[in-house]
Amino acid sequence: MRVLVVGSGGREHALAWKLAKEAEVIAAPGNPGIAEDVETVSISTKRHQELAQLCLDRQIDLVIVGPEEPLIEGLADVLREKGITVFGPGADGAGLEGSKVFSKQLMQRAGVPTSPFETFTNPTVAKEYAKARYDAGKAVVVKASGNALGKGVVVTNTYEEATDAIQQMLVGKQFGLAGSKIVIEDRLEGPEFSILTIVGDHNFVSLPVAQDHKRSLDGNKGPNTGGMGAFSPVSWVTPDLVKTVEQTIIKPTIDSLREQGITYRGTIFSGIMMDQGKPHCLEFNVRMGDPETQVVVARLGNGFLKALYAAATGNIIEPPEVLDNAAVSIVVASEHYPILSSKGSPITLLECPVGAKFFHAGTSLLNGELITNGGRVMTATAAAGNLRDARKLAYRAAAAVVFEGARYRSDIAADA
Repeated sequence: MRVLVVGSGGREHALAWKLAKEAEVIAAPGNPGIAEDVETVSISTKRHQELAQLCLDRQIDLVIVGPEEPLIEGLADVLREKGITVFGPGADGAGLEGSKVFSKQLMQRAGVPTSPFETFTNPTVAKEYAKARYDAGKAVVVKASGNALGKGVVVTNTYEEATDAIQQMLVGKQFGLAGSKIVIEDRLEGPEFSILTIVGDHNFVSLPVAQDHKRSLDGNKGPNTGGMGAFSPVSWVTPDLVKTVEQTIIKPTIDSLREQGITYRGTIFSGIMMDQGKPHCLEFNVRMGDPETQVVVARLGNGFLKALYAAATGNIIEPPEVLDNAAVSIVVASEHYPILSSKGSPITLLECPVGAKFFHAGTSLLNGELITNGGRVMTATAAAGNLRDARKLAYRAAAAVVFEGARYRSDIAADA
């Protein structure tokens, strides 16, 4: 089978690396790390017609769209119109991530447990609502409704922080059109975990649970990021809890999409928080998480490609093999991420320990030299027989990624 992975980040590198064990893989546009593992073709994720022609020219059997932006922009629809098999929702289903208003309203209709919320375009009305919630003893989270590349969520502790977030989004246009409409929801309190679910026409299959670390700094301090590290398994997330999430959150969501006439063939990523002992959905993504994908694929054996292809073709999905191991990912980021990204700093990769892997994210080549090209530069991922050993390996690998201003959290999976 010939597979095209669309994208250029750490998630796409992990997918290409894993799928190359089962198929011939091409990536577009890819990155320098991906190019070491599979063939890459320099076509932007925005050039939908060129990607379609590549699929036709190279007789691609399956396209896996990695990032959310091309899905929201309708790449899967363009490809399907030309008879190309795609794992990834069309633009209608991608609204689960592309519009938090759509997503929250769908959860409300479907009876999915989530935090109380309201939507706003007027900053004065939004601030009045935030004040009312704080006066009632509730903290709030302010979210840009549109796609803000993982940065449009502000978890506030005070009314002043909430008004500042509202002002920046609705008046300051911090996130452009993505923040022209916002969601304000009550802040839930409790541990979080992530479930990536492969969804097809007839059934769905959830992959091993992972836990992400969103905050920039140790001790879960600092601003939210796209993710600073992840680990799997998550010992306190039992099989019964996973079944509860599937029955109360994932299934009702899929059913609601179908009731709206939306055919969904792709991943539903559910961000779950335990509040007062019960799982609540914080958000949905319509692609695999980053850096969750890196640890999840490290825990999968045979059958991953078969499951993705079954979902993409509308057939019954068989669960892939899950290995009896553990995996940890450490994101090596630029010094001022997520405020600023690093571009142009030379990267030196020291020896990667056996059992670990460098998944490139924000890297590029300049005159044959590897340089930084983003905020999250690389994900050092390791698998071992247990979390303690996997964590040690992952940190050894992270220390082998050297560039000016390189930093990473020191407490990923520390409490696991």
